[in-house]
Amino acid sequence: MALPAGRTAYKKKDGILTLTPDQQTVTWTPNTGGPAQVSLSVANVTNLQQTPDSAAKTMLKVFAKPSEGGEPVPYLFHFNTSEAKDEAKAVRDLLSRLLAEMKNSDPNVPTPNVGTPNTQANGNGGSGASGSMAFASAVNKSQQASLQWFDDSQLKNNYELQQSLMKKDPSLHRTYMEAMAMKPDTITGSAFNTQFWSTRINMLRAHAIETSQKGGQYNVLSTVRAKSDNGELKLNLTVEQIQMLLAQYPLIRRIYNENVPPRSDKDFWVEFFTSRLCTRLRGERVEENANFSPLFDKHDINENTPSYHSKIMAQNVPHIIDIEANEENQGGVRSGNKKDVEMRPSKHVAIVKTVNSVSERIMANVAPSDPNDEVANEAYTQLGLRDLRGPEEEHRIMLNVKEQNKLFAKRDAAPSSNAQVFAKQNPDDVLFDIQADLATLVEDGVGGLDLAAGIGFNDDSESDEEDNSPAKRNHVGSRSILRVAEKEILHGISQQRAQQYGHASDDTTPMGLSRAMADRCSLTHATTVEFLHQFWSAFLSGDPDRAAELQYLAESLAKSIDRINVVAEEATKEREELIKKRKQDIRDHYERTGKKIRWKSDMVEGGREAVIKLMQPVLDAIDGARSKYADALAAEGIKVSTES
Repeated sequence: MALPAGRTAYKKKDGILTLTPDQQTVTWTPNTGGPAQVSLSVANVTNLQQTPDSAAKTMLKVFAKPSEGGEPVPYLFHFNTSEAKDEAKAVRDLLSRLLAEMKNSDPNVPTPNVGTPNTQANGNGGSGASGSMAFASAVNKSQQASLQWFDDSQLKNNYELQQSLMKKDPSLHRTYMEAMAMKPDTITGSAFNTQFWSTRINMLRAHAIETSQKGGQYNVLSTVRAKSDNGELKLNLTVEQIQMLLAQYPLIRRIYNENVPPRSDKDFWVEFFTSRLCTRLRGERVEENANFSPLFDKHDINENTPSYHSKIMAQNVPHIIDIEANEENQGGVRSGNKKDVEMRPSKHVAIVKTVNSVSERIMANVAPSDPNDEVANEAYTQLGLRDLRGPEEEHRIMLNVKEQNKLFAKRDAAPSSNAQVFAKQNPDDVLFDIQADLATLVEDGVGGLDLAAGIGFNDDSESDEEDNSPAKRNHVGSRSILRVAEKEILHGISQQRAQQYGHASDDTTPMGLSRAMADRCSLTHATTVEFLHQFWSAFLSGDPDRAAELQYLAESLAKSIDRINVVAEEATKEREELIKKRKQDIRDHYERTGKKIRWKSDMVEGGREAVIKLMQPVLDAIDGARSKYADALAAEGIKVSTES
């Protein structure tokens, strides 16, 4: 069989891309003749990427590891003839078959079970590599946090942790405030803070450990139920639960993205939890008279695990727990007692696969409880016979201090800073300056001194500034200086009051939005962030098989912008209703009392502007993701579709 060859361009030079007769090396030879300029071992090839058939240009990108090791290097070949697509397909198919044969023949790489798809999906809808990187990042963060628990200096300087502990313990907060009020003036605030918390390191460490612990993921679908109240279905669903539902069930995420909007979030989730699909995903039996939902019940639960691949099979499973391998070695159990009814294959295999896939997505990001084998063996060796050893000898260095009286001898104290300043001054010059200042004082006419005039303050003037000269504006006692001093005093009072009684602002109504609208913003933000996670997981995986999924996720980001705009329009309507109601109240007040109330519509917060300000970071993230996706398509010669 003839080896496939493709007429390609590499680094703007024409040549031939083919394989050696032994099918062990990929070569590219220029048309000008000479040896092959590119020679890649098939064993070092890690990935292949080809442009879609609908693209105007046909290109093949080969990722290969260098012979000396390191990260894979991409090689881009451009097929530039009339038969480019057929030649590229022939070369790619042969390379894909060779890579698959090498992978199957490698004893170190376990093969998946029959019937299990090769495509892998984790809880975030990403590849296994991205899930491993996320897990490693989480482990590194937890290790850094645990190191901070044992560092006393970091605990004593962690102001946020101290404030959090005092909010939780009011008695400790009162103790701190009383001690702060009674401290001597010679002790600074930072010195007092360090001294106060140095005796409470154990409390700070316990609070840091408590606040760093977070609840893990769980199967949300089995805990949420729709309740009926006077014929109306009510659902208690939090933002965190919705995020976990979208992460654990790709089918629900796809239906949500396709139908919200125009359907509202509340109607969507109420209809889902009353559908037959929800009952099947829970693993429960569907009643004959159960409610039928045309939106959800047309889907099969097998759609939830089309790309699911067990991560357990990617690891070396010990033979003692590898049940399938044991049955294969024994030739299967063909005699004896029948298996228990729960162990026989049944029609509920799809439900079992769905539950297993959800369980493994949850456990994928959980840190293993068993340590590394090498570390465990070293610890076991150290602890093996330690209980039989005798007491170890103490190796201490004895210190003897001679002539201790010299350490406590009284020494002459150095002069203070004020004494050093006074020693450098000339008494005649000091007296002359004092007499000059006294000569500027003005008498008040009755034998006294006019102190207000002496500092440049005119009590009879109502203007903010009596003089526009810089000396007048910066003069001690001017109205501007007094106003600044008053502002600083009031700011200090408000700070002390906030520390003792808490802030007056309500976190449930940010920027004037109502509580219901703030909850909608929070829900929309959570779902948008979830789609961003899915997009970047697919985009950074480098897997050409996920190109269709990546296109779908890019369209999902565009729909996320539509969801944000819908929430902004509803906030605008809500603000207009508040303005209309306030105007009517002012008219009624004027008709009753004949007095006008000074009011402007700008005093009413909320509306579209508030929603856009809250959502601006996530909107910027969406724009960045879409621009990266457009740049990637342009680099591959694919035009970005403008259809929404």
